[in-house]
Amino acid sequence: MFRLIFAAFIILNGGALSAAPLRIEITQGVIEPMPFAVPVFIAETPNAVEVARNLTNVVRNDLTGTGLFREIPTSAHVSKITSFSSPVQFSDWQVINADALITGSVSVNNGGKLTVMFRVYDVFSQQELGSGLKFSGNANSWRRIAHKVADEVYSRITGETGYFDSRIVFVSETGGKAQRRKRLALMDYDGANVKYLTDSNSIVMAPRFSPKGDKVLYTSYASGFPQVQILNVGNVRSRPLINQAGTMTFAPRFSPNGNSVLYSLENGGNVDIYRMQLSNGAVKRLTRSPAIETAPSFSPDGKQIVFESDRSGSQQLYIMSADGGEARRISFGSGRYGTPVWSPRGDMIAFTKQSKGRFHIGVMRLDGSEERLLTASFLDEGPTWSPNGRVIVFSRSTQGRNGTSSLYSVDISGRNLKPLITPEGASDPSWSPLAR
Repeated sequence: MFRLIFAAFIILNGGALSAAPLRIEITQGVIEPMPFAVPVFIAETPNAVEVARNLTNVVRNDLTGTGLFREIPTSAHVSKITSFSSPVQFSDWQVINADALITGSVSVNNGGKLTVMFRVYDVFSQQELGSGLKFSGNANSWRRIAHKVADEVYSRITGETGYFDSRIVFVSETGGKAQRRKRLALMDYDGANVKYLTDSNSIVMAPRFSPKGDKVLYTSYASGFPQVQILNVGNVRSRPLINQAGTMTFAPRFSPNGNSVLYSLENGGNVDIYRMQLSNGAVKRLTRSPAIETAPSFSPDGKQIVFESDRSGSQQLYIMSADGGEARRISFGSGRYGTPVWSPRGDMIAFTKQSKGRFHIGVMRLDGSEERLLTASFLDEGPTWSPNGRVIVFSRSTQGRNGTSSLYSVDISGRNLKPLITPEGASDPSWSPLAR
């Protein structure tokens, strides 16, 4: 059986497991990565050799990047997989202490159609987890198919949905702090396939994906003051969401069904939260306070909103109905709280916290209990959740005149903190749902 030691994993997951024959050993809250082997997928056609090698490497990187898995290098393999259809000699994989074995095949026909088949085995029980699966697509889509394979492997072993076949939209930054140029950029979750969505002629901030991943809300300063724009990812065209003279709009966020948008509007020095129906442009004011009310985020069911406000005298987090009304405060620790984001699972809220001269990314339960700070630095801010609620990406800035911003990810247990590689400086990330 798989020998996965992951107390924090099982506790944070609320006990959800697949039907796979896993043996969970809970020991002192430490996660020991599961050893797995992934021989290079078999190239069934001569023109598939390079694709098979590259695809296998992406699957390996996806799994090891979670911090939950440890790859056994091919140099340690006792035997080779020479045929996808041949029986597996489990003893050869048991001797190198592989808990999981992933095998696959890749073919490319004359029309350029790519077909990938794979299997996942529990080495010690000598059983296949689920049944073999096949993905097909254009040969140029090999990287996305690799992410789909990794998602399926991850799901079969952990019982959770994967998050590899997803993208991140962010603000790409160049130049010094005094003359920084910013534009929207889109990339695969692992930093590949970067695409720029806007030019750098004006400042852009806070991009936010739609539930389908086909649109992006963001704040633009092209007019000289902040204004919410909505951009179509497919044709890279944008338009203003609100045209209300004498006002500033910012901090937008889609509803879970994509039918409405939350945003903050400043008018006469007062900042409140509004909701717009995209079908007819109808607007409803949700807060009425002399305080600054901003950074709203829907619950996954669309019934509630979490937001930040200084109505108590300091920047804190509040939850209210998505239709407005009375709000209840949920943050009570020392320091200032902001940029709250509801977890896709609905059980936690991520936030930015400033305390004692340091910035942190943290999480808490919906009632404010079990607050945990996952990071600490000169400036960490702007968390965004992975589609399965397991990982948080945020931006980190360094100090000084030549300070830069970059993206980092961290597991909700506080483990596996690592940078995301981008061509330029990066900030304000937003993680898409799984691609469809």
